[in-house]
Amino acid sequence: MPNHLLAHFNHRAVLPALAAAHLAVANFGTSSAFERSGTQGRGNIHNALRVLDLVPTKHHYDEEGVPSHQRLLNDCMSDILGVQPKRKTVTGGAQLQALLVKVGYGSSVLVGSSLISFYSRCGQLESAYRVFQDMTVQNTVSWTSLISGYAHDNQVEPCFHLFALMRQSVCKPNDITFATIFSVCTNHAFLALGKSVQGLEMKMGFDSYVHVSNALISMYAKCGSIGEARAIFESIACKDLISWNSMIFGYSQHGLAEHCLELLKEMEGHIMPDAISFLGVLSSCRHACLVMEGRRCFRAMIEYGIKPELDHYSCMVDLLGRAGMLDEAWDLIQTMSMPPNGVIWGSLLASCRVHGSVSVGIQAAEHRLNLEPGCAATHVQLANLYASIGCWSDVARVRKVMKERGLKTNIGCSWIEVGNKVYTFTAESRPKSQVNDILVILDCLQSHMDHEYDILIDGLGWDEPDHSY
Repeated sequence: MPNHLLAHFNHRAVLPALAAAHLAVANFGTSSAFERSGTQGRGNIHNALRVLDLVPTKHHYDEEGVPSHQRLLNDCMSDILGVQPKRKTVTGGAQLQALLVKVGYGSSVLVGSSLISFYSRCGQLESAYRVFQDMTVQNTVSWTSLISGYAHDNQVEPCFHLFALMRQSVCKPNDITFATIFSVCTNHAFLALGKSVQGLEMKMGFDSYVHVSNALISMYAKCGSIGEARAIFESIACKDLISWNSMIFGYSQHGLAEHCLELLKEMEGHIMPDAISFLGVLSSCRHACLVMEGRRCFRAMIEYGIKPELDHYSCMVDLLGRAGMLDEAWDLIQTMSMPPNGVIWGSLLASCRVHGSVSVGIQAAEHRLNLEPGCAATHVQLANLYASIGCWSDVARVRKVMKERGLKTNIGCSWIEVGNKVYTFTAESRPKSQVNDILVILDCLQSHMDHEYDILIDGLGWDEPDHSY
C-alpha cells in the first residue's frame, strides 16, 4: 500500500487493521501462481477483504471527499487485479468478484471500474459489460474503461455506441476518453468522425492536454491530412517526446524524408531523441533512398548512446540494398550486435533480386529459411535464383521440399470499396466477364483522357515562337 494512504488514517485503532490488510494483499501478490490457485491463494484474497471490514472509519472522508475505506479497497484491488491479467487467468478475477459481492462491495464504483479494466485486459468484454450494467452508479472512469476495452479489441461500433450513450448520461468524457476515441479513428481512418469529436473536445477545453493533441497528430497523419497534423503539432505549447515522434512518423508515412530530417534537427534543440525518433527518420530515408542521410542518422543514434535494435538494422539494410550497396549491407549484417531476423534477410533478398546479385541472394534466402522454414515465397525466390545460374538440381531440391511440406504461395489479392460494398479481386479466381467489363471501362477512361488532353493542347494555342523582334 502506498505510504500516502496511511496518512489518511491517524487514529491508532485503525493502524492494526491497515497493517493486516496490507499484509494479506502483499502475501497474495508475492505468492506463486500455484499457491494462488490453491486454498492458500483463495484464503489470502478472502482475508484481505475481510480485514477491510474491520476498518472502523467507514464514515471518515479524506481531503478529496472520498471515503477512506474506499481508498484502501481501491489500493487492494490494484494489488490483486494487477497480478492476474499478466497470466491471462480469468478464474481468479471471477472468484474475487464473487467475494467482493459477498462482503458488500460489489456495487462500489471504484471496484466496478477496476473489474471492468481487469476483464477488458483479459479479453473478457462480455464480463466487463455485465459488471458495467450491474453497477448502480457509473462514473467517467467506468465508462472510459469499457470504451477502452472495446477499442483494444478492435470493436469499433460498440466504442462509438458507448461514447454516444456516455454523452447522454450525467458523466462527461475526459481527456483519456477523447484520446481513446481518437485512437479508434486513427486505426480505421475515420477522419470526418474524428474531426467531429475534435470539435466536442475543443468545446470542453481538452485541446490543451498534450496526450490528446498527440492522438490528434497521429489521427490526421494516418488519415492523410499531414498539414492538419502539423498545425496541431505547432499548437502544442510544451511538446513532449511523443509529440515529436508522432510528427516524425507522420512525415515518414507520407514519404517526406526531408521534413523528417529537418524535424529531427529541430527536435535536438529541445529534447533528446530516442530510439523511436531515429527509427522514424531511418524509415523515411529508406523509402527516399537517402543513403548519406541514413548513414549520418545511424551514426548520430549511436553517438547518443542509443543501441540499434533489429528495426534500425532492418531499415539500414533495406536502404543500402535499394541503393545497390549489397556488399555494405552484407557487412552491416555481419557486424550486428544481435542475430538478424527473417525481415532483415528478406530485405537483402529482395534487393538482390532487383540488382541481380545471385550469390548474395542465395545466401540471404538460405539464412531466412533457417529462421522461417515455412515461408513459401522465400522457397520460390530461392528456386528462381538457382534457376538463373543453371543449378537445376538445387531447383529440384527446393521444389521437392515445398511439395513435401505442402507449401503454397499466397494468391495475389486486391480490393476496392464502392458505396457500402467491398469488391475483391484475386490473381487466379477472376470471372472472365468481370475482367472484360473492367477492360471496357479502362478503354473508355483512356479515350476520355486522350480527348481531354487534345482539347487542353488546342486551348493553349501554342504556336511557333516569333523571332522577328
